[in-house]
Amino acid sequence: MGTGNHSQVRQIVISGYYGFSNSGDEAVLRSILLALEEQGKAAGVRIDPIVLSADPVWTSQMYGVESVRRMHPGDLWNALRSSDGLISGGGSLLQDATGTKTIPYYTGVMKLAQLLGKPTFVYSQGIGPVNRRWMDPLIRGVMKRSAYVSVRDSESAALLGRIGVPTERIDVVPDPVMGLPLPAGAPNAALTAAPAGAGQAAGALSAQEPPLVGVSLRRWRSDGGDLVRAAEALIALSKRKPVRLRFLPFHTPSDTEASEEVMERLRGRLGDGSTAELAAPSDDPQQMLLAVSKCDALLGMRLHALIYAASQMVPMLGLSYDPKIDQFLNRLGLNSIGTTEQLDAEAFAEAACSLLDDKASWQAKHKPAIDLLKQQSQKPAQHIVQLLRHNISR
Repeated sequence: MGTGNHSQVRQIVISGYYGFSNSGDEAVLRSILLALEEQGKAAGVRIDPIVLSADPVWTSQMYGVESVRRMHPGDLWNALRSSDGLISGGGSLLQDATGTKTIPYYTGVMKLAQLLGKPTFVYSQGIGPVNRRWMDPLIRGVMKRSAYVSVRDSESAALLGRIGVPTERIDVVPDPVMGLPLPAGAPNAALTAAPAGAGQAAGALSAQEPPLVGVSLRRWRSDGGDLVRAAEALIALSKRKPVRLRFLPFHTPSDTEASEEVMERLRGRLGDGSTAELAAPSDDPQQMLLAVSKCDALLGMRLHALIYAASQMVPMLGLSYDPKIDQFLNRLGLNSIGTTEQLDAEAFAEAACSLLDDKASWQAKHKPAIDLLKQQSQKPAQHIVQLLRHNISR
């Protein structure tokens, strides 16, 4: 990353949920790296990233950057001490829904950087939920001392405001993945309305091929009721019109297992001409983006499945398990088709058929909002590069 002739070199540590085989978080990292490289070139600065990862060898091989162990104190200390700053980057890092260790870890990394005199930059994070009030001072302290703070939705900004972070210091920007490009050389399937069938190039015209519907599910309810309802909805769609359901696992192995469970429920119950298949998981987020781009519509629980679909102009139906799903959909003028608690199978089938029957109308309606989000997704990288360029000396 970042080769070429530049007048300045800046080394930046990037902290996030990286190296855990989660396609969405890896897409965040890829997007941040590409944006920093692009904005650095424009400003005459070479950005040399050091990524904190659960699997540094894999991260280095995947992205061509230096990477160190995220939980190793010596690695963390040495990386921060030699750097020009820290990016706490992307995703839902500051929330306590997944446990009590997440917020202390990420704020602790930021606090260490600040104690070492390094500027910290918050890169398009989704904040919350924060249900334990003792977490508030941890977040407030590092945010108020950060050189730049950006969040991916107004709800995150409001939450920071409620715990005492001055709202005038907070930029509301899109998720960085809105700016993720397709792999080099890949055809832009988003520009066509034709499905990509087996043995058929993306976008090739084939009247015989049923439309391709991407399905991104995750296990959320312990009793599996949400997956049961999703299966019934997909069956209802298949009985209205032939479809090819392609399950897309974003977080392995858990999403693969959830997809296989739903596919088993579909066995023998799909309408005539409909099929279901499981896409091979990919470590490369841009390959998963390419897989989404080939779909004619998408049912998504995973936030980044919906973001991928939006960026590639693929009509989508979001199934909400977390406020971040609704927050993203609302930015496009959309509402979720259901939740993990309630999903009407026939209402889903009707909505999906409407999207498949008139994909162009959905694209025309939502293109202005999508184009704006893509443009704004570069804003944090622009700010960070300029701050590194003008205000920091080694």
